[in-house]
Order: sequence, then structure tokens, then C-alpha cells
Amino acid sequence: LLLPCWWSLALASEGWPSLLLLFLFLVGAIAMRGAGCTWNDIVDRDIDAAVARTRLRPIPSGAVSVRQAWAFLLAQCLVGLCVLLFFNNFAILLGFSSLILVAIYPFMKRITYWPQFVLGLAFNWGALMGWAAVKGELSLAPVLLYLGAVAWTVGYDTIYALQDREDDAL
Repeated sequence: LLLPCWWSLALASEGWPSLLLLFLFLVGAIAMRGAGCTWNDIVDRDIDAAVARTRLRPIPSGAVSVRQAWAFLLAQCLVGLCVLLFFNNFAILLGFSSLILVAIYPFMKRITYWPQFVLGLAFNWGALMGWAAVKGELSLAPVLLYLGAVAWTVGYDTIYALQDREDDAL
């Protein structure tokens, strides 16, 4: 999540980005990456228990209860919200709109062979956010950066998904 944010911050700043914005995006990316993973683990807990690569994740292994995971998700989202509120109104609205993609991603694995595309849309939203935080609007440059980053994610996540082919056949 962080790199697309920093890429667009650098582009929008036309020089060195603000250290405050770099720091805010660092904290926000850590919090929201964690929140996305926690959400994915809550939604996929039954599937994860049946897949060799994921059965030892905290929820399916029993190390963390679903209730504890929800509490952790809430804490991560609150950190993300605190970061988001430092930005301009346009960036705040854009940030909230990313939650739709984050929310639907785990379910896409059940209905399409290309969940990597939705993951790419969610993962690289920061390419739009960084620009919006600096400029208060979007233009062609961050949209092209976003689309390129989405393609990058589709590529590497397709390779990553290949390790689950045997379990996916079940």
C-alpha cells in the first residue's frame, strides 16, 4: 500500500514531498494494510482452515478468536481514520471510498477467477490518495500511475496465487 502513496506524493509535490505527508502515509498504509489483512482473515477463516498455506493463520489455528480479530480490525481502522482526518476534504472522501474495494475483495475469490484485479484496485488506491492529499483533486497523471500499479499487482498476485492451485481445485 505504501509505495503507490509515496510515488504519487513525489509526483504531485514536484520535488520533495512533505515529511509530514510521508509519515502520515507510512502510518496509514501500515494500519490499513493490517486492517485489510484482518478483514480478509475474518471473512476467509473457514477457507483458510482448509488450505495448507493458510491453515496456520491466527484465526483458523485458534491463536486468535474472531471476536479478538474484530477488535484488532476496529483499532487498525481507528488509526487509519486518525491519519485520514489530517488530509483535505477531497482526499478524505477518496479514502473512505476505498473501503468498498477492501470490503468486497475477499468475496471476489468466490465469484471470479480474477480477484487479483480487485486486489490491485484496492492495494493501489494510494496512487490516487497521495496526489489528492497534495493537490486536492485528481488528474490524468495519478490515474495512469494507478492503472499501471493495478497491472503490476495483477501480475505479481497471479504468480503468488499459483501456489494454491491444488487447494483451489477442492
